[in-house]
Amino acid sequence: MDVRTLTRALPLASALLFFVCTAPAALAAESSAAPSLTRPAGATPTPLAAPDPARRISSRQAQEIALRVPGIARVRHASPGSTTSARLKNGRWIVDVNARVPRGANVKGIGQVYVDSSSGRVTESWTGHQVAWTMARGYPGAFGRSVNSPWIWVTLCVLFVAPFFDPRRPLRWLHADLLALAGFSASLAFFNDANLGLSVPLAYPLLSYLLARLLWIGLRRAPAAPHGLRLNVPWRWLGVATLFLLGFRVGLNITDGNVIDVGYSGVIGADKLTHGQSLWGSFPSDNQHGDTYGPLLYLAYVPFELIWPWHGSWDSLPAAHAAAAVFDLACVGLLFLVGRRLAGPALGTVLAYAWVTFPFTLFATNAGTNDALPAALLLAALLAASHPLRRGALVAAAGMTKFAALPLLPLLAMHDLGPPGARMRRLARYTVGAGLVLAASTAVVLASTDPGTFWDRTIGFQAGRDAPFSVWGYYGGGWEIAQRFVQAGAVVLAVAVAFVPRRDDLVGLAALAGALLVAFQMATTYWFYLYLIWFAPLALIAFVGRFAVAEVRPAAAPAAESARSNPLVAAACSG
Repeated sequence: MDVRTLTRALPLASALLFFVCTAPAALAAESSAAPSLTRPAGATPTPLAAPDPARRISSRQAQEIALRVPGIARVRHASPGSTTSARLKNGRWIVDVNARVPRGANVKGIGQVYVDSSSGRVTESWTGHQVAWTMARGYPGAFGRSVNSPWIWVTLCVLFVAPFFDPRRPLRWLHADLLALAGFSASLAFFNDANLGLSVPLAYPLLSYLLARLLWIGLRRAPAAPHGLRLNVPWRWLGVATLFLLGFRVGLNITDGNVIDVGYSGVIGADKLTHGQSLWGSFPSDNQHGDTYGPLLYLAYVPFELIWPWHGSWDSLPAAHAAAAVFDLACVGLLFLVGRRLAGPALGTVLAYAWVTFPFTLFATNAGTNDALPAALLLAALLAASHPLRRGALVAAAGMTKFAALPLLPLLAMHDLGPPGARMRRLARYTVGAGLVLAASTAVVLASTDPGTFWDRTIGFQAGRDAPFSVWGYYGGGWEIAQRFVQAGAVVLAVAVAFVPRRDDLVGLAALAGALLVAFQMATTYWFYLYLIWFAPLALIAFVGRFAVAEVRPAAAPAAESARSNPLVAAACSG
């Protein structure tokens, strides 16, 4: 089947795959009463019929039932003086168990139990980190809905690795690189099963490997020329598959996507900017910490919010869906352009294909997040690597959407400065580009709030943010001391890689930029799987962009070559 035929069959195949992948998830969703985290006001489904008040158990009875749960009994035994309270919500008693704290201190929950108000049956019971962190409870579909279905996730993992696997060289580094990226799926699977004890530690060996590997690629000044990238299918087929998967992603986002608080934040901020309202320090109660981002993130949502205005509540938020899809498409297009600059359209197609098959990119897009936006801006900065003014402006813009990109400023400042006589001039242009963006961002901030409030609501809040999704937040104690050393090491690395001898091409720049993002993610307390796509495109360029794509020869080509070189074989073939 040729490419033209495949292209004609693309719409039908897209629709077929969409049905096959989503039908099982939809059926499962219909048969499940799992709560959703995407709309706090409706976190638990409302019963079809209101429970009969005459048959409803009392608050005291609900608390007595909750205290008999073994896990709750253990935490109460370990916390003398704990108290309980109950509240009725959507046909269930929610029994809270709180530790004894000094007068005036914040309440500390140590257990929570959901009890059906009619039957007295315990439907949920939580202790530890999952009391405060409902997102750690493994509610099905909380992030991206049916994307988490094995039908979709496993298929994407196979598509991500299979075209690049060379059975003749099974121990090649590229295999390990791609498996390390896909390997976060195991950690996510345990997270979705509410098993933080395995999901958290599984992520850090993978992050450590990626950090070491990216540094190795970026710091080798004279790397050996790698073998050509031999694909298992023609690269043009990957281009057709990319178009097919793009259609699938957009369709899935429209029909079965949700919007978590991250995407909701962008819409709220855009609405406030268009109405001239104060942005930082005035977000609604259902997303009170949504003002933790830089000003350019909210500006990026303005066009979408103007087309699909916010109605003041956490509804379907079409503006967030559209923004997530556009940011995702921007990454696909920019990866193609970077690859084409490195080694022609074949490599560009391969990089775009790798993005759309890496399951965490669909995970982020289908959850309506903004995480593809800083990734797109960093890709644009790579594409403008030879233009200091544009490069500086774009990396600063990435940092003014999500501050995690700011540590890349020194590295990109020292890239491609040219001969000694031109270095100061090119560095000045980079500084001007970054300075203009930072000045414009500052103007937006000052027009909305004062510097103190901005700091407290953004960097100050994030610096003191606690979460059980990193080893630092999950284990605590002495791990927090180790974290200080990791944080210091990340800062030193951000400065050092800007000045040490390194690979000076686009691949080396992508590798070191990706390494810095990984290092700072390893150092932070609040880490989540959505952050993988910040460095994923840079890692893909480093891992795959070093190769020239080799054409796949037809199966008969080796025999024909042998026949041409051996008259006896040629005679046998012709006879």
